[in-house]
Amino acid sequence: MTRTIGESGETAAPAVEAPPPEGNLRRRLLRLTSAPAYAVLTGGALTLFAVVELLLVPSSAITAFAVLLCTASLTLRTAHPAVGLLSVGAALLGFGTDGNMAYATVAGLLMGCYTVGRHRVQHPAVLVPAGALAALTVNLVHIDRWTRDGSPGLPALQGADRFSLGLYAETLVLTVAILGAVSAGDAVRAREEARHTRAAAQSRLLAMERRQAAEAERAAIARELHDMIAHSVSMIAVRAESATYTTPDLSPPARDAFQEIAGTARSSMAELRRLLGVLRTGVDAPVLTAPQPSLAALDELLDQHRTVDGSAELRVSGEAMPLPASWELSAYRIVQEALTNVRRHAPGAHAVVEIDHRPGLLRVRVGDDGPGPPATPATESAGRPGHGLVGMRERAALLGGRLTTGRSPAGGYLVEAELPW
Repeated sequence: MTRTIGESGETAAPAVEAPPPEGNLRRRLLRLTSAPAYAVLTGGALTLFAVVELLLVPSSAITAFAVLLCTASLTLRTAHPAVGLLSVGAALLGFGTDGNMAYATVAGLLMGCYTVGRHRVQHPAVLVPAGALAALTVNLVHIDRWTRDGSPGLPALQGADRFSLGLYAETLVLTVAILGAVSAGDAVRAREEARHTRAAAQSRLLAMERRQAAEAERAAIARELHDMIAHSVSMIAVRAESATYTTPDLSPPARDAFQEIAGTARSSMAELRRLLGVLRTGVDAPVLTAPQPSLAALDELLDQHRTVDGSAELRVSGEAMPLPASWELSAYRIVQEALTNVRRHAPGAHAVVEIDHRPGLLRVRVGDDGPGPPATPATESAGRPGHGLVGMRERAALLGGRLTTGRSPAGGYLVEAELPW
């Protein structure tokens, strides 16, 4: 039965149980305290307070409209920070028409100034002078009213009395309030920006440290590979090649076998140097100019398989066309690993390598007539596939393809890869 290896190689995760009721309550509370919900709740509460205040202290229609507009617009301050300007303008309008600033209007004025400073609707150097000018305008409206009608506790103003500094205390108080609220909002914004900048710098530093650690680890692995493998493989190549000259009465087949061993060892050394070059990137790695193997080298790969008592044939179908180097290399490596598995697990079996070229798809099949996979393969007895299968699967997944392995319908073992391009 054919077994398909997915991208993750893992079985489906069990169904997740429903969260407890406490978790649902916590999520509702978090939603209520999120920025948009918090703005609606606070704005709505302030509007309700304004309605109660207007019922207790009757005001003109214009004043009531300005107070309600000031508080109700704050419910949109998170989604549309520019409404803070509307809240400030409505608060000053209500104060200018009434002469007495309601508590709800004071709160709306401060929240509106904080909002425009927090979200930098305009630069504070523009907001504060504009607010001071608006405050001065409201103060002048009040002074004009006192001049015409008088005010309880204040005589009617005449002449130069209108320029008394004491009459402009409203301008000072409103300007200080606007400056404080805008500055508080801008300070919070600056603090959050500084925190985000520090977090980004910390993230970049951690990423750089990870890259340096990875480079050091690659260099260490490269040194270990060189110390453990390179010398032994080079000795195999030298001894196999020298045996053809130092062994007397060596038959031609044996001489050819020794030469094949030496050639294979030299190819392994070239592959090892290429791997070391990848691992030691940035550590004075040598520049390798040898071409990567491709589908054109499959005949040579099968010849190498046959020289070690293997039997194999190559079948190519479809119209061959130029493929990207990554596709050719991946297909070659999949065939190479599949043939290695045939020699390891089914020695003497006949292998058939099929390359099928289709429009937008390259299909690679390697099957044999061996005994096929055992019921509990040793490579999977621990619940995980062998490194060879993992490598083939990763190569196929890297190109957006898939890999299927398992028992062939005709018996034996089958490796099939589909590589779209």
